[in-house]
Amino acid sequence: MNATGKFAGFTVGLVVIFGAALALGSVAGPDVAEPAAHTAGDDGHGAAGHDAAADPTPGGLSPTADGYTLELASDQVTAGPAVPVQFRITNPSGVPVTDYTPEHEKLLHLIVVRRDLAGFQHVHPTLDAAGTWSVPLDLTRGGDYRVFADFTPAGGEGVTLGTDLRVAGTYDPQELPAPAPTTIVDGYTVTLDGTLRPGETSNVTLSVSRDGLPVTDLQPYLGAYGHLVALRTTDLGYLHVHPDGHPGDGVTAAGPGIDFAVTAPSAGDYRLFLDFQHAGAVHTAEFTATAGPEEK
Repeated sequence: MNATGKFAGFTVGLVVIFGAALALGSVAGPDVAEPAAHTAGDDGHGAAGHDAAADPTPGGLSPTADGYTLELASDQVTAGPAVPVQFRITNPSGVPVTDYTPEHEKLLHLIVVRRDLAGFQHVHPTLDAAGTWSVPLDLTRGGDYRVFADFTPAGGEGVTLGTDLRVAGTYDPQELPAPAPTTIVDGYTVTLDGTLRPGETSNVTLSVSRDGLPVTDLQPYLGAYGHLVALRTTDLGYLHVHPDGHPGDGVTAAGPGIDFAVTAPSAGDYRLFLDFQHAGAVHTAEFTATAGPEEK
């Protein structure tokens, strides 16, 4: 549903805001500074308090959950390299949420991916005093995109909401890559070790190497050595993913392996996106993984 009409009074100065943002190179959403907070109980993407093993239901299947609603200012835009997108989160009373609990150093994590699972982005919008979030997105390729907002309202539990964004432009649908244990991104080789099991929490390790040598000096990114987003390919259900350990805890190594607990709710294919930082740059490795039939 187009929510443009609901944003009357919220979009004054939008052109000025985004003109300044683009001039400053703010397309790199992950670099926007926000209050830092990280606790040992975090599960990795704003779902503090969730027990994924007890509740394997994927998130992000609806724009409304737990009384909170994700509203895009417009659900259709024109393709471009830095398209300004606005949205807000409303509470059960329909009022825009302005108070959030930071998770992994950010107030909100925005995940954007086309419905064929191409064009993945993990960015961090800016929030104004009225409760409107703003971010420029790389939407150079047309098609239907899924937008996930992963956040924790102050005093509440973690919530993941999802809605569709239609991008007018040339559409070049991509085939889902076949499952493979390794992938290469920006000269790094990343290896996936572990098997997804439907209805269970599975331990997987993603190991990073470069030029044939293990990378043992990964840098913390958003309070962890790696962040993993997992999406079910059939409906883009957003899985609960838990990273193990924390940088500086005296136990967690800075590579080459990054350990995660992934709960696959059903058999089938999943797309995994790993963000990691090395030598001052953030890289995203992508995998297709299959959860086998449920054991009887």
